[in-house]
Amino acid sequence: MSRWFKPCTRSFLHSLEVRRGFRCLTPDGNRRTELQLRAAGDRCCSTVQGEVRVRFAPSPTGFLHLGGLRTALYNYIFAKKYGGIFILRLEDTDQSRLVPGAAESIEDMLEWAGIPPDESPRRGGSTGPYMQSQRLDLYNQTAQQLVDSGHAYYCFCSSQRLELLKKEALRSGQTPRYDNRCRHLRADQAQEKLAQGASYVIRFRLEEGVEPFQDLIFGWNRHEVAQVEGDPVVIKADGFPTYHLANIVDDHYMKVSHVLRGSEWLISTSKHLLMYRALGWQPPTFGHLPLLMNKDGSKLSKRQGDIFIETFKRDGVLPEALLDITTNCGSGFNTNRMGRRIDELISEFNPSKITTHSALLDLEKLPEFNRLHLQQRIEDEQQCDLLIQDLQEQIYQAYAEQIQDKDVLHEDYIRRVLHLRKGHISFLKELVSPTYSYLWVRPSFSSQEVASLTGEAQHIASLLLKLIEDRGEELSVDRLGKDLKAVAKQAKATKYREVMKLLRLVLSGQQQGPSVAEMMVSLGSAEISHRFQKLLLLSNETD
Repeated sequence: MSRWFKPCTRSFLHSLEVRRGFRCLTPDGNRRTELQLRAAGDRCCSTVQGEVRVRFAPSPTGFLHLGGLRTALYNYIFAKKYGGIFILRLEDTDQSRLVPGAAESIEDMLEWAGIPPDESPRRGGSTGPYMQSQRLDLYNQTAQQLVDSGHAYYCFCSSQRLELLKKEALRSGQTPRYDNRCRHLRADQAQEKLAQGASYVIRFRLEEGVEPFQDLIFGWNRHEVAQVEGDPVVIKADGFPTYHLANIVDDHYMKVSHVLRGSEWLISTSKHLLMYRALGWQPPTFGHLPLLMNKDGSKLSKRQGDIFIETFKRDGVLPEALLDITTNCGSGFNTNRMGRRIDELISEFNPSKITTHSALLDLEKLPEFNRLHLQQRIEDEQQCDLLIQDLQEQIYQAYAEQIQDKDVLHEDYIRRVLHLRKGHISFLKELVSPTYSYLWVRPSFSSQEVASLTGEAQHIASLLLKLIEDRGEELSVDRLGKDLKAVAKQAKATKYREVMKLLRLVLSGQQQGPSVAEMMVSLGSAEISHRFQKLLLLSNETD
């Protein structure tokens, strides 16, 4: 077995399909990480020297979606758990499919989500640049190195020939593959074609005898790619590299220690390891994360439209709620509970707990996750200040021309509303919906609406005004609940239910919403008095 695949190499975990012993994985002052492993009854040890470095490498051919966020999140957590570095690298080599603004948006969304990279196109770093289109010389040098060593070759097959090969394979019921025709060209034949200016690509020469590798999650794996695939292109005709070459070159020169990526790349890893071996490079440790799927087991699709992070942000979803729900439905943690923030996700992370099963995401539960995290923000003084600022803007945008009392924009008033409604609302924007308009705009009601509930509105209004005068500014929901029952008993011909309907109508103009007592505490003594004085005036006009 080669030096890359000995049992005591840099692999962190043996197969999850066999019994494992996971002792510890902790950084010390020398950034030295140790792990005790036990698999199939044998104990061996793996020690990693130097810092943990992981990367998230999306393609800016689209905007960041939930699947990508989850991959980035696991990389971020892994890095922070073990005192390492989280890198953002943008794989923009497919120039024809680039989406304007996507590259900037991806980094924006990682920062918004609270998992910012340590090194990135925006932040820079010691191993940049972090855009593949700015690293072309490096890929071409590496490809030339492979050609010179006999591990790669120039291919001059036309697109028409390749298309014919594909059609013939499909016609005969076989999987299309390149027939490796140009690997048999002599060096002088290739040089002659190059001298003539013939168009070419560079292909990597696949060899049989792939050695097994130990995946952090899927255990021991090996795919004899040479038996099922043709030699892959590593440099395209436009001079840009393919993913297969670019990702190993970048991971090597960026000193990536662990590659955590989606399980769809598991089958390609043997191919990548052949390239590492051909170049004489030490490969990183690989871990392939199970896919994030819809709750019915179907694949998340960008065409769903509602899985993009910018959409969630626009709709008022809190970033910590997104991180919570995407980890809650998966694995890799010592516990599985709702309401975890990023620091708790890091502390509870345990790579030995990651399973091979797909994570089934139920987005119908997202409002509940958001409710929990909104409540946590309200209870945190600094976070609550930010919510107040956000809500002030939303209130002004929704009700600017209708607001009669500018005190509704005062931070103390909004803070009181938030604390009374925490645990009841899932999104901040709910507070500017028509249901809660009474908090910001004085409601209107007619004498007919009042008359349909009671004939003693003036008496009840007087009782309320006396109650508020006695209580002053010291209002509490529990105390008012008892006081309102006492007020209702003083009504001569109006039942408690109708009294409450009247109070609710005067306070909010509605017949549903929070309890009357909570409405009163939210509005405060002065505003309650103002609204019941209006009822007195209306009653006097109709008498």
